[in-house]
Order: sequence, then structure tokens, then C-alpha cells
Amino acid sequence: MPLYEMLCITTHVSTYNHIRELVRQSALHVLNNGGVVRNINSWGTKTLPQKMKRHGPYQTVGDYWTMHFDTSPRTLRSLNGILRRDPRVLRWTVLKVADRVEDLSKKGESVVSTQKVGVDNLID
Repeated sequence: MPLYEMLCITTHVSTYNHIRELVRQSALHVLNNGGVVRNINSWGTKTLPQKMKRHGPYQTVGDYWTMHFDTSPRTLRSLNGILRRDPRVLRWTVLKVADRVEDLSKKGESVVSTQKVGVDNLID
């Protein structure tokens, strides 16, 4: 399975429950379809480089977060469909980092497997 990195910009709301639920939904979608979520990071609230509009009024501030995951291309297409329809999402992009985890390591190095962590622990 290819390794992907997703950057997502969501509408800013003073409480983070909507972001938490979106991250949880995205991670569970990958996990339920046989993928692996490797890392989830929050970049915090930032001023957008330009006004953005999607499913509502123009926004000037957004919440940024990233997710590194392995999944099949079919699951990635369905995840893109979920994000496209979600009114909380302003923009997102997915980059293919590598075809295999072994491609990330330098020549001669071994790959260390990641620790299995539950979805609830990733989001807290």
C-alpha cells in the first residue's frame, strides 16, 4: 500500500469538537478499509493566505492538520469523496510520499515498525 500525507484546512470554530470528529472520521475510514494511520498532527489555527469559500461564507481563518497514512488507492478515492462533501473542510491535498515504507529508508538501513495505537489515543 502506498504511503500518503494529507494536509487539511477546516473552518475555524472556537471549540475543537468539529475538528476532532472530522479527524476521527477520516482516520476510522482509513483503518476500517485495511489501511494504517501513522501520524496525526495539528498545526493550529492560522490566518488563511487568501479568503476561502466552500459550502458557506468566506473564511479568513482556518485550522490546519495533517495525517500520514497507508491505504489503497480505492480507499483514498472514497476519503476524497467524504472530504469533498463535508461542510467543515475548506481545502485538502493528498501527497503520495512513497510506494512502500521501505522506500523511505536510506540504503542499508532497516525499517522500524510503528507502534500500534488506538484511534482514541491519536486524537486526544
